[in-house]
Amino acid sequence: MIAPDVAVIGGSGFYSLLDGAEEVVVETPFGAPSDAVTVGTVGERRVAFLPRHGRDHSVPPHRINYRANLWALRSLGCRQVLAPCAVGALDPALVPGTIVLPDQVVDRTTGREQTFFDTGAVHVPFADPYCATGRGTVAAVASRSDRPAVERGTMVVIPGPRFSSRAESRWYAAQGFTLVNMTGLPEAALARELALCYTAIALVTDLDAGIDGGHESVSQAEVFRVFAENTERLRAMVLDVVTELPTDRTCACADAHEGITLPFPLP
Repeated sequence: MIAPDVAVIGGSGFYSLLDGAEEVVVETPFGAPSDAVTVGTVGERRVAFLPRHGRDHSVPPHRINYRANLWALRSLGCRQVLAPCAVGALDPALVPGTIVLPDQVVDRTTGREQTFFDTGAVHVPFADPYCATGRGTVAAVASRSDRPAVERGTMVVIPGPRFSSRAESRWYAAQGFTLVNMTGLPEAALARELALCYTAIALVTDLDAGIDGGHESVSQAEVFRVFAENTERLRAMVLDVVTELPTDRTCACADAHEGITLPFPLP
């Protein structure tokens, strides 16, 4: 199998990116990934696709084996990761259907395995969590559509699986956060520890509880409905981004281990 260099970690309802592709079962030192990895071709690029929650959406956000997922993708040869995900908006201006490219992230999760490095003094830089090149490529592709992406935002990641209370939503918004999500961490941080380029592509599915002043609460059915309505649009965008990502990495992500002695070899 020709090694893929780009990976897509799909979110809700985004499990059929590649047609006629090969499934690969990957074993990792951290257990099994969420599902088998599908490897295929998009244009001239080999691409690996991994359903974040499993293809039947059986793995809740707090039970995802994030370490196994990222390790499996790197072991296959992937160095750039695109991460579509569903988010709630903490800003009423970000209506459902808006695509946002967050540039910052805040961790409110608990109890998740956050690192590969349980021994040794390994401190990777994470001031800018997302790949500048990846974000720029997605923004350029989206700018050619009738709904360009919002190019900045701070995503707060909550434990799940429950949605936020109204008080929590108002508190997050008061801190200046713009999006709320359940899977963005430790996914992004683990990608950085593996020196992978990681780009979150956030699709707004709802206004988080308490933000619009109304009495509606967020429901799983509504989130899934909006994501399903935008799946083909998001899929087309991701396919275009895959073909336009640079093959040579000149971003800071590739230098995440500079000056660091790793306690074990990476795949």
